[in-house]
Amino acid sequence: MSTSDSTSSLPVTLDSINPKVLKCEYAVRGEIVNIAQKLQEDLKSNKDAYPFDEIIYCNIGNPQSLGQLPIKFFREVLALCDHTSLLDESETHGLFSTDSIDRAWKILDQIPGRATGAYSHSQGIKGLRDTIAAGIEARDGFPADPNDIFLTDGASPAVHMMMQLLLSSEKDGILCPIPQYPLYSASIALHGGSLVPYYLDEATGWGLEISDLKKQLEEARSKGITVRALVVINPGNPTGQVLAEENQRDIVKFCKEEGLVLLADEVYQENVYVPDKKFHSFKKVARALEYGEKDIALVSFQSVSKGYYGECGKRGGYMEVTGFSPDVREQIYKVASVNLCSNISGQILASLVMSPPKPGDDSYDSYMAERDGILSSMAKRAKTLEDALNSLEGVTCNRAEGAMYLFPRINLPQKAIEAAEAAKTAPDAFYCKRLLNATGVVVVPGSGFGQVPGTWHFRCTILPQEDRIPAIVNRLTEFHKSFMDEFRD
Repeated sequence: MSTSDSTSSLPVTLDSINPKVLKCEYAVRGEIVNIAQKLQEDLKSNKDAYPFDEIIYCNIGNPQSLGQLPIKFFREVLALCDHTSLLDESETHGLFSTDSIDRAWKILDQIPGRATGAYSHSQGIKGLRDTIAAGIEARDGFPADPNDIFLTDGASPAVHMMMQLLLSSEKDGILCPIPQYPLYSASIALHGGSLVPYYLDEATGWGLEISDLKKQLEEARSKGITVRALVVINPGNPTGQVLAEENQRDIVKFCKEEGLVLLADEVYQENVYVPDKKFHSFKKVARALEYGEKDIALVSFQSVSKGYYGECGKRGGYMEVTGFSPDVREQIYKVASVNLCSNISGQILASLVMSPPKPGDDSYDSYMAERDGILSSMAKRAKTLEDALNSLEGVTCNRAEGAMYLFPRINLPQKAIEAAEAAKTAPDAFYCKRLLNATGVVVVPGSGFGQVPGTWHFRCTILPQEDRIPAIVNRLTEFHKSFMDEFRD
């Protein structure tokens, strides 16, 4: 019996599964990463078969996988909370900082039964939400309510929860930036809504034009789509821009006038690399405009995976939900309750990220040295890669202002575009596959994020450690030159 005959009698086929799953795509871990993983396996036994000796993953914002060390204070607190008997040992005071011991006791006192292996309240441990609310207040200068905080396993489940809440059919739409982080297109597809694109302007450093928002909103409404929300990613992913405060004010006013929920993805708020730009939360901007709870519905997302901490595997994050009526809030709470609660390590980390060591604390100096070291190194790496990309023939790359990525545009020769068509693949995916096979460097094609039709890009992280960047630059430069020579018109 052939394989196709044997599988055709199975109860689940591509024809019978939910079509929304088929429609959903997630390029950051898509086809090129699958090829890279197979190459990595093959390298173990066939080292001499390839022109490189390792795979360098520049496809995903995953700092610790590329050698970034965790923040010591955060890990000390987590260790003490998880293994509480250490707190009774006299040797602990020689091994751990006094403020990590104090913080662990404080956190454990907030956890029922002092057990990190127990379920918590569905929104997250109340004391940790108090800490996060105080951190938001200190950051913004406006009050924050712990009851508005929902702790989640990273920002992604929070985004899914909001899509579940807002989308009931294809007649419900979400305004999304193009290029966008594919979590948004994937979650909109999974929850059966419509993605309403608005294009960021590459020529103005990935600027967001209110006139384009209005145009896309009106066009969607003319097709009978009820647009429910606007997604803004600031600092930008995959584009790395940091919004100007004036632009943010216009966005907030637009959402208020049009009755849209503002979904503010702010997970890169610590990652700003240029002196002329500063992060401002959308909540701060809204409150400074004197828009309160009754004026605008705003959901802000934060994660422990990004920033300088890069704790991706701990899956911690939260959303701050404001401007929703009590009866709708009950429904959000109900959806959170279906998952019981987010993991406790992630909850603890989210509180630590929003309340790190303060001046005078035992860990403060070492913590600041770690934090500033990581951020200044990221800024250097971003600039080095940006300059290298801009030196390549036919490549232009906007300034890396923030986040962890560069999104260069490649003007591909016509012959390369034709070769890609013959290979039944998008031209930028064709380029990225060739890059991987020649150099072992993994980047994601722009077609996985969306782009202006007829333009081609790729997203590259700035996360390999500083001493690795020259090798990546050399590999990329040599590959690009030979690629352009091969396909020159």
